[in-house]
Amino acid sequence: MTTPAPDPRPPHDTGAGADRRPAHRGDRPAVRVVSVVFHPGDELTDFTRSLAGATTADLELVLVDNGTDPEVADRVAAAAGGRVLRPGGNLGYGGGANAGARGARQPWLVVANPDVVWEPGSLDVLLEAAGRHPAAGAFGPALLNEDGSVYPSARELPSLTQGAGHAVLGKLWPGNPWTRAYQRRQETVGAERVAGWLSGACLLLRREAFEAVGGFDEDYFMFFEDVDLGERLALAGWANLYVPSARVTHVGGVSWKARPAAMISAHHRSAERYLHRRYSRWYHWPVRVAVSAGLRVREALELRAAR
Repeated sequence: MTTPAPDPRPPHDTGAGADRRPAHRGDRPAVRVVSVVFHPGDELTDFTRSLAGATTADLELVLVDNGTDPEVADRVAAAAGGRVLRPGGNLGYGGGANAGARGARQPWLVVANPDVVWEPGSLDVLLEAAGRHPAAGAFGPALLNEDGSVYPSARELPSLTQGAGHAVLGKLWPGNPWTRAYQRRQETVGAERVAGWLSGACLLLRREAFEAVGGFDEDYFMFFEDVDLGERLALAGWANLYVPSARVTHVGGVSWKARPAAMISAHHRSAERYLHRRYSRWYHWPVRVAVSAGLRVREALELRAAR
């Protein structure tokens, strides 16, 4: 991986591996790859090793370390020719991704979970699609579960009734009509298509578009920052394009397994924040009350099950 043109570093940037300058890997546009980590394990090594075979483009790898133990992030970054950015606290996912993207000069950004494994050539497939679709600002691959099934990572923005009904009743009553209608709209295979939003587990972003909308909304500590980003990109005139010919595997739940209670609560707080903002008019007040009440009940039930 190569280092791009000189770029002022934040005060806590350790620069691990930044002195490594391998030869140019290809003639594709350069990409900055940002992964936000929190006390990572072996999955981070799998991420960087698979990334090396995912593209012929020049890469700059930035690991944003939201945790307090530097050993793994520093070791993996040094081996991969990347660098570690330490913001001095836990910024959450969107805040960490923004910090890692700040100051980039490459035309392309990748934001990806550290528990993603890239199929060979998969990032090149995304870059090729991006070249064919200049009006798109975000590109998402097919996201595979560990068993090879396809996770619905390219979704439509929910309508008022579907959004509220699915958010409140999706876990309590999986067969409710709003969840069924919402899930019918979530295609998981097929040709390239425009989606309402793409999973933040793995995204290729046109830097121009990402910066134009101000990056991720840092009010979302974790979860729903990708839904919000997709909606704002679309409102600004940029498409969110699903590219299923690019495939990555999400070794799901590494962070969830470590801290299930905290993650469950963070998910529900973000869901409430997003839905309250989306339905913020005065006449949406009954919807906001119902959403908050329903999410509180669902959160309590999920916390009980996690214990």
